[in-house]
Amino acid sequence: QVQLVESGGGSVQPGGSLTLTCTASDKIFNIYTMAWYRQAPGKQRELVADISSSGRPTIRDSVKGRFTISRDGAKKTVYLQMNSLKPDDTAVYYCNRPNSMVPWGQGTQVTVSS
Repeated sequence: QVQLVESGGGSVQPGGSLTLTCTASDKIFNIYTMAWYRQAPGKQRELVADISSSGRPTIRDSVKGRFTISRDGAKKTVYLQMNSLKPDDTAVYYCNRPNSMVPWGQGTQVTVSS
């Protein structure tokens, strides 16, 4: 079964940076758009950014200018570079293929607090 494994989360102060990594177990993911999502406590999961198979990114307005999404096909990996982090960015971050039945991974916790 296809698996997605997220890593790179942690606790940082406001203004800090983190880079999240999502690795797929199957190279077939290289032909699909991949996305990062996040879910804050008590809120619904929301799309943060996605990237097409050709590398074209789409970034949510609330994080535009602070977050960057990229991918490395050879490593079957999608990255989310997060800069100028704010407390509102605190959430569990997940990656997945949009509108698919791929099982969600365990996510990686990002906590932004002073």
